[in-house]
Amino acid sequence: MTPDRRIPGDWFDQPVPGNVEIHDEAYVETAFSFLLYRSQLAAGVRIGRGASVYLGTMFDVGRQGRVSCGAFTLVNGARIVCDAEILIEDYVLISWNVFLMDTYRVPADPALRRRAVIAAASGEPRRVDGHVEARPIHIKRAAWIGFDACVLPGVTIGEGAIVGARSVVTEDVEPFTIVVGNPARMVRRIEPGETTP
Repeated sequence: MTPDRRIPGDWFDQPVPGNVEIHDEAYVETAFSFLLYRSQLAAGVRIGRGASVYLGTMFDVGRQGRVSCGAFTLVNGARIVCDAEILIEDYVLISWNVFLMDTYRVPADPALRRRAVIAAASGEPRRVDGHVEARPIHIKRAAWIGFDACVLPGVTIGEGAIVGARSVVTEDVEPFTIVVGNPARMVRRIEPGETTP
């Protein structure tokens, strides 16, 4: 990154926000990934050593949101919606079109949701109100999330777990298991020795 916080060769000629920490040995393809970024925390996003964030990844982080991508993590075209915290540990693989969301941003109650839609249509600023709770997501070391998967608020994905393509994860995933489906269910455990050649 240049001294004025631009990414060399970036087609999107805007600086990376000042409260985004990117390790010198990390790779971020474009500052466009921060177009929807609004965090007011001292470090709203941290990208660790050797991590890679590729084109199509969007950090849609609210004012009190915090995202951490650990060392040697790869994020390829994911949408990260965060109003509390999304913690991604080291060596995690996140495939294209994955959706991580620690909040629904609209109330579950239909009457409250209707008011929010009317307010947005009338030109009032869209915002999370007190009726919507954000619940942190934690993706532990060496997990792999397949393409088009969706991880919902409050979920922890255990170390070494695999989430199959197009799965919707509504509950915690145990370490070293494979989950698939909508809603995602465990299909099997990863046995010792399967993780090494």
